Amino acid sequence: MKIAIAQLNPCVGDIKGNLKLALSAVDEAEKNKASLLVFPEMFLTGYPPEDLLFRRSFLVECASALKRFSRGVKGKRVAVVMGLPWQDGDGLYNSAAFIRDGRVIDVYFKGLLPNYGVFDEKRYFLEGKRKCIWQVGTMRFAPTICEDLWDPDSGIVPNLKNESLDFVVNLSASPFHMGKMRQRLNVLKKASKRLGAPVVYVNLIGGQDELIFDGGSMVISSSGLVSFIPQFKEGVFYTSMPVSGRLITPRFPRREEEAFYALVMGVRDYTRKNGFSKVIVGLSGGIDSALTAAIAVEALGRESVVGVSMPSRFNSQQTQDDVRRLSENLGIDCYWIPIDDIFSQFLNALHPLFKETEFDKAEENIQARIRGTILMAISNKFGWLVLTTGNKSEMSVGYATLYGDMAGGFGVLKDVPKTLVWRLARFYNRLKKREVIPNSIIRRPPSAELRLDQRDEDALGSYSILDRVIDMYVEEHRPVDEIISTGIDPDYVRRVVRMIDRAEYKRRQAPPGIKITPLAFGRDWRMPITKALD
Repeated sequence: MKIAIAQLNPCVGDIKGNLKLALSAVDEAEKNKASLLVFPEMFLTGYPPEDLLFRRSFLVECASALKRFSRGVKGKRVAVVMGLPWQDGDGLYNSAAFIRDGRVIDVYFKGLLPNYGVFDEKRYFLEGKRKCIWQVGTMRFAPTICEDLWDPDSGIVPNLKNESLDFVVNLSASPFHMGKMRQRLNVLKKASKRLGAPVVYVNLIGGQDELIFDGGSMVISSSGLVSFIPQFKEGVFYTSMPVSGRLITPRFPRREEEAFYALVMGVRDYTRKNGFSKVIVGLSGGIDSALTAAIAVEALGRESVVGVSMPSRFNSQQTQDDVRRLSENLGIDCYWIPIDDIFSQFLNALHPLFKETEFDKAEENIQARIRGTILMAISNKFGWLVLTTGNKSEMSVGYATLYGDMAGGFGVLKDVPKTLVWRLARFYNRLKKREVIPNSIIRRPPSAELRLDQRDEDALGSYSILDRVIDMYVEEHRPVDEIISTGIDPDYVRRVVRMIDRAEYKRRQAPPGIKITPLAFGRDWRMPITKALD
């Protein structure tokens, strides 16, 4: 039996557009003589629809779309498994509908509802209690939805063990983070072994706000991987049942490779799904803004990316030259708006109040805020999306200026540690087989250039050590004493941890950004701003 896997990219809330995409997939599967077509979890609404599910009109539109979809399947040989929300009495369920020849034959309700990290499903859905066994031709299979197979000893799945199934389908909306593919492979292999049947895993693809869904759909047996659909690749793909005995060896990409393509997809989908025609990036001559611009060009094309350089008295000739080289290498328009005269006016206006004080971060941040205001003015005038350029290391410790470099609509590097920024820049140049991001940018010690002879590491220490502390404290939730026991200077660890804790008020005001690590600030990290900590 030929099975079609719809690794497709819906848009949350765009039920009409998602319906059109689904019907096109049906036509393609029918043309290729597939007997079964499987869509990802909650495909009809997009995932996660969040509080749209509280709108009765939204659920009514979804039910109407399902009827139209069923009519579109009438007369087709292909049966379909569609992911959607399903209203049953007074309850709402995360569901999989089995549709054949114009009729909804049966509906499966997800049994295990994740309620951790980025997931909040118990806010919206009830848990399903009933197993389903469906049949196409002579093949018997059971539907499951995402979390159901991540804990195959709980929920409905244990009741499937003795059903003599030919295979199991798993509709999924599994968000990306680096290294997730290995985790999925192990989980699905374990589930297949417990159920005694191969698993057809169908994952969503596309960007949704902070989340990236990377696809990576696969067929896996208890022995290993049978077939694999590449990450970040949209389309309808095909596999067959029963599975052949031949296994394949998965290729796990390096961290910087999968992170790069996740960031590209995140920028592309956030920009286009929210109706922006162009993005704008403030180019400082530093590596963060250079990488952000390169990712934007890869995602949207050079004609859709605009750079703005806003030099002041503290910007070196080298960084200004690097902005020119980068813009030329990327082929993007770059506008030059010097800010020194504006800065002088601010200083003059504040002189009566500041005259007996030393030049410090107040004056430094005025420059960042002038730049943020200019970028937002251009955004307002032309409707372009401002991409912020701050990385996770900076956002962790608050090394960023509210209403300055934090001003914008989307944080491309918000979850990218500084040490990974350097690796991504080098990866991009290798990918392009030329020096697009100038090596002088990659090699130069990072500096905000808001005062003379400023260096990031004067305030933050070595980024390699800083990122280790951030990883242990934020990602791994390790206590301070345990971090110190790894050999890092105790005073430095305590200082960094204090900075992380105190910067929560800034992070709350940052724009959304792309999640690529297991624990990103925002959905994964929910800390109070007001808190009493030692």
